[in-house]
Amino acid sequence: MILSVAPSFILKSPSVSAAVAPVLMDSPHSGFDWPADFQPTAPRAAILTSCDLFVDELWSDAPAAGATLLAATFPRAYIDTNRAETDLDPALVDAPWPGPLAPTDYSRRGMGLIRRLALPGIPMENRPLSVAAVEQRITQHYRPYRAALAVALDAIYRRHQVAYHINLHSMKSRGNEMNVDDRTPRPDVVVSDRLGTTADSTITNWIAHRFRAEGLSVKINDPYRGGDLVGTFGEPERGRHSVQIELNRALYLDEAVGTRSLKFNALRATLAAITQDFCDYTRSLTKTSA
Repeated sequence: MILSVAPSFILKSPSVSAAVAPVLMDSPHSGFDWPADFQPTAPRAAILTSCDLFVDELWSDAPAAGATLLAATFPRAYIDTNRAETDLDPALVDAPWPGPLAPTDYSRRGMGLIRRLALPGIPMENRPLSVAAVEQRITQHYRPYRAALAVALDAIYRRHQVAYHINLHSMKSRGNEMNVDDRTPRPDVVVSDRLGTTADSTITNWIAHRFRAEGLSVKINDPYRGGDLVGTFGEPERGRHSVQIELNRALYLDEAVGTRSLKFNALRATLAAITQDFCDYTRSLTKTSA
């Protein structure tokens, strides 16, 4: 296994003992190493809830199954790689932004490229950031992470003429006022492909069925339809499939304090088995199409 470490990410290639699969799994929100220039005013506990805590660890057996694993090291609260670069609330910078902006509903709800809110009613910063500060976050963390993802996916595609990108996340067990499903209990797993536009439906349905086989409740594209990463890298008509997976934090976390629960290791083992089966499945599809 080759380990590539950069200021913004860790990339692990398949283990040398594993048959390489056309699969890349990425965890863009599990990092919590604070860059020196990140000095938010929101309480650390509130910021912690925006992080997909331990998701990279939950899926860390992926290289042993033959998949590539990419994980961000910086917090989502610093800059969110799962948003478009233009999805920035102009009120969060202290001067006119030098390029085009296209804030989406995520920015309006306080969860754009740069977060306005840590939790409902809790601002991330007490004053706007400078344009230079935001540009530094983009150039030193956002773009390198997304570039690493693009390069790794391209390498997989060149080798296999197909690539399967699995975008890994966690979700609160209930939504809050910043979410579209405020106070609604969530299923164990949400599998998303932006309403069938980022992956072939057979791939999305295979993943959903495999989780259900473990006795987990699963919804497809509800309440999450998939973020900017699957939207950017998913081109099923070209053999590039991107699927987003959200795990309910109640499956593995003590949500009140942000620590691993007693169920953590069991879920990790379940995910390792699912990953192995998915890698085997994609390898069989590659052989069939060859």
